[in-house]
Amino acid sequence: MNIRFDTLVFEAITLNYRIFIYMNYDIIVIGSGPGGYVAAIRAAQLGFKTAIIERESLGGICLNWGCIPTKALLKSAQVFEYLNHAADYGINVQGGEADFEAIVKRSRGVAEGMSKGIQFLMKKNKIDVINGTAKIKKGGKIDVKGADGSTKEYAAKHTILATGARSRELPNLPQDGKKIVGYRQAMTLPKQPKSLVVVGSGAIGVEFAYFYNAIGTKVTIVEFMDRIVPVEDEEISKQLEKSLKKQGINILTKSEVQSVDTSGELSKVSIKTEKGIEIIEAEVVLSAVGIAPNIENIGLEEVGVKTDRGRVVVDDFYKTNIEGVYAIGDIVKGQALAHVASAEGITCVEKIKGLHVEPIDYNNIPGCTYCSPEIASVGYTEKAAKEAGYEIKVGKFPFSASGKASAAGAKDGFVKVIFDAKYGEFLGAHLIGANVTEMIAEVVVARKLETTGHEMIKTIHPHPTMSEAIMEACADAYGEVIHL
Repeated sequence: MNIRFDTLVFEAITLNYRIFIYMNYDIIVIGSGPGGYVAAIRAAQLGFKTAIIERESLGGICLNWGCIPTKALLKSAQVFEYLNHAADYGINVQGGEADFEAIVKRSRGVAEGMSKGIQFLMKKNKIDVINGTAKIKKGGKIDVKGADGSTKEYAAKHTILATGARSRELPNLPQDGKKIVGYRQAMTLPKQPKSLVVVGSGAIGVEFAYFYNAIGTKVTIVEFMDRIVPVEDEEISKQLEKSLKKQGINILTKSEVQSVDTSGELSKVSIKTEKGIEIIEAEVVLSAVGIAPNIENIGLEEVGVKTDRGRVVVDDFYKTNIEGVYAIGDIVKGQALAHVASAEGITCVEKIKGLHVEPIDYNNIPGCTYCSPEIASVGYTEKAAKEAGYEIKVGKFPFSASGKASAAGAKDGFVKVIFDAKYGEFLGAHLIGANVTEMIAEVVVARKLETTGHEMIKTIHPHPTMSEAIMEACADAYGEVIHL
């Protein structure tokens, strides 16, 4: 047995059970999603001897089964829509059909390519990748069970938990992976369903509803709240509902799925609506009712890590109540978004290093939904700003008045901005339309720099662009809009 001078190795063979102890890491990150792998890279950049533990594929759910492959699916849907509406642009296209198997294959190829990119980044930054299922123990030790059943024990001064989340299951919607599925199965169905019921209208729900409807599936959205995308500004919800209905999607709000009968060829979905019980038949039911943090069976109870309502309790710099143990991403309080997890990972590691860092401002986190039209928002909604006691100025600019939007054939939607009337503070922005997810960063930076409404108006925007609508909306808030 070869023993490196910087590694303590102990091997015990009892009933084919093998344990190896490695004591040579400063930081071990458990989970390689956008929180975990970013934390590991930043740790390596800061000189920490770093390892990352992953039980599946590098990149985690976001890269392999979430953010990236779903965007590939949505792009295919958008291309198909362009073909179906090519005549609107003066182009005649004969035929054309959606090849579901090829669409899924392209999506998986994109995800695999990105995962290889993470492998490259691990090698570049000299981060050890440990494959297996991790469980933390006292004293900074971690057991990792490999695919062959053997267990290796590692130890580090600092352990960062970044184990992410999974699709949440409801008692009346037990996922069987075939007729009732979560987002993961929805990306790799063996064939395109002719009909689909989507339960839940958050980002995941409306994105899949748009995708399947665009390629020819009959789609119904069921939402318990009184409007779809209920976390967004009310005017955004109304506009998206109008746009999705125009595309042919059936939407039921103030409705609840009570049960699903999967015994027949088609599932019978029993839905309680304002008008009574409605039965809808569908080949597939997609449960998109949120996520559940992955905090089970990772040793939290044994070590004594404090949790609250299914999430790990941390301070402003992601330290738990146990010395040397930290947690970031979907398993802690805050928005369950990839870019949030990445920012938390960087903040956590820089604090461990002793750098001067400030807590993350969770009121300046942009949220994006990639259906068509897209949604992007940051800061206060109009309702929340009023409830917070602000006297506000609100400005809106519709894309129907935008030259670039008209030229692009993308006139659906608008930009809405909210300012504090007293000091001009940029309280929030809510966008719906083509490519608005690429536009929201301007507002995020402006709010970070404490830019006022008047400064936004005097910031010259290029013409013709979709982003001009942000300047015009700001001008509308102050009665100075030109193109309305």
